[in-house]
Amino acid sequence: MVNFTLFSGTVTMINDFITGQNGEGEGCYTLISVDNGAGAMVNFVISPTTYFVDHAIVSVGDQVTGYYDRNAPTPLIYPPQYRALVMVKESAYQNVKVDYFNSQLVSSDGQLRLNLSPYTQMMLANGQPFTKDPSNRNLIVIYGPSTKSIPAQTTPYRIVVWCS
Repeated sequence: MVNFTLFSGTVTMINDFITGQNGEGEGCYTLISVDNGAGAMVNFVISPTTYFVDHAIVSVGDQVTGYYDRNAPTPLIYPPQYRALVMVKESAYQNVKVDYFNSQLVSSDGQLRLNLSPYTQMMLANGQPFTKDPSNRNLIVIYGPSTKSIPAQTTPYRIVVWCS
């Protein structure tokens, strides 16, 4: 199970990230530097398999949230460098939660409960429809308003099932 952890901030730099000796991966990997404005900085390694919500194009100055696996090995360098699994370009029109949702469709941190409707789109990361029960899975949830209760409740616009 992926232990999703997030880091949010402003993109300060985008560079190519070299992975091979002979240039075979040239242009396929990118390093995105993110500053949270409170003195912390993270470099995200973006690979061809990194999922960008809404296929958003990220530029310097954008507000983003990167999700990575807390249990994945990382080099002991500063700033920390994580392999991004999911990237979100922040928007005032939607919220995004990436987490494991249990059999009651409550996130692992207990902060969000999903109420599905017939209009909730469910798909795989490759855009294909997902027709099974989304409970007990890692999900990328795109939603709008939610209640102020704990856990907050929402009816998502779209759910992307993260099959790993």
